[in-house]
Amino acid sequence: MAELPGFGLYVHWPFCQAKCPYCDFNSHVSTQIDHAEWARAYEMEIERLGEETGERRLNSVFFGGGTPSLMDPQTVERVLSSARRVWSFANDIEITLEANPTSVEADRFKSFFAAGVNRVSVGLQALNDADLKQLGRLHTADEGRRAFDIARAVFPRSSFDLIYARQDQSLSDWEAELAEAIAFASAHLSLYQLTIEPGTAFGDRQKRGLLRGLPPDDLAADMYEMTQQMTLDAGLPAYETSNHAQAGDESKHNLIYWRGGDWAAIGPGGHGRLTLDGSRYATETPRSPKEWLGAALNGENPENRTVLSQEEINEEAVMMGLRLAEGVEAALIPQFEEKINNINGLAESNLIELHDGRIMLTAAGRPLLNAVLRELLV
Repeated sequence: MAELPGFGLYVHWPFCQAKCPYCDFNSHVSTQIDHAEWARAYEMEIERLGEETGERRLNSVFFGGGTPSLMDPQTVERVLSSARRVWSFANDIEITLEANPTSVEADRFKSFFAAGVNRVSVGLQALNDADLKQLGRLHTADEGRRAFDIARAVFPRSSFDLIYARQDQSLSDWEAELAEAIAFASAHLSLYQLTIEPGTAFGDRQKRGLLRGLPPDDLAADMYEMTQQMTLDAGLPAYETSNHAQAGDESKHNLIYWRGGDWAAIGPGGHGRLTLDGSRYATETPRSPKEWLGAALNGENPENRTVLSQEEINEEAVMMGLRLAEGVEAALIPQFEEKINNINGLAESNLIELHDGRIMLTAAGRPLLNAVLRELLV
C-alpha cells in the first residue's frame, strides 16, 4: 500500500564541466561561478517559499543538475541550514546529492557529508572506457568504480546510474556489465535505456543520419527484460520503471514525485508542485542561470505558476503512479466508468491487473506504459 507522499525540496545546480551529447537537462558549462552569490540566492528563495508554505515537515532534499558535486560544500550547508530554519526536518529525512566521478574526492565527499548530505547518486553511466568516451563522459571506468567506492565508504546510502541500449552494445555485453554492476551495487541502482532527445547533440546526429549502431527495438526490449530479471534475482527489484532497490531503500525524494506529493523547486529550470490555500500549482523557473540568479537576488519571485484542475491532477497522478510497481488508485483515472471497457481489455491482454482498488502494470505491461496510458487517459 502506498504511503503518504510527503514534502520535498529540489535544488537545481545548473553547471557541468562538459555537456554530454545525450543530455537534455538544463545544464551549462561555465568557467566563472560566484558560489557565494548562488548560496545567497538559494537562501532567499527558501525563505520566500517558507513564508508561502508555512510550517511543513520536510521529508527530502535533492541536489540535482547539472553536476551538484561541483558545488562548494559550504553552499550545500547554507541551503540545508536555511531549509531547517523554515521547515521542520523529518527524523529520517533523505538528503541526496548527484555526483559525477570526475568531481569525486574523498575529502570533498566528507565535506558534503559534514554539511548534512546522507545519500549520494553517482553517474557512472557505463563500465568500459570506449562507451564512456562515446557518451561524452570525462571519467574512465576505473575512476567511476573508485568514485563509487568512496561514496559507499562516506555516505550511509549510495546509488549509481547506468545507461544501456547504447551504440553497438550487444545483449551479452549488457549482461556482463550488469552482472558486474550488481556485484558492487549497494541497495539501490538506476538503469536507464538510452533515449535520443531532440535538441541534444545525439539528436542532431541522428537527424543527419550520423548516429549509428543504436540497437533495434527488439534488442532494446530484450535488454530491458533481462535487466528486470537479473535485478529481481539479485534482490534489487524494479520499484519504478528505471529504479531498482532492496525493500526500504527506495529513493524517498523520487517517491514524492511518483506518489503525487508536494515539492518546492529552486534553481534555474526547476519544476515543482505546491499545494497552497487548497489549490495545487505546477511551478517552473527560468532556464537561464543568469535570469534566475538575478531575479532571486533582487527578491523577485522567479517562478511561473499554473493552477492545475482536478482532472489534470488525476491524470498526472495516473501517469506518474503507474511507473511504480505499487501502481495507483484506479479511482483516479478520469471518467473511470467510461473507461471500463478499456481497463478490462488491458487486463485481458495481461498488461494491467487490479488489486484492492489499485491498478498496476504487469511485467508484460511495464515496457508498454505509454500505450497503456493512451488507453486510460485519452
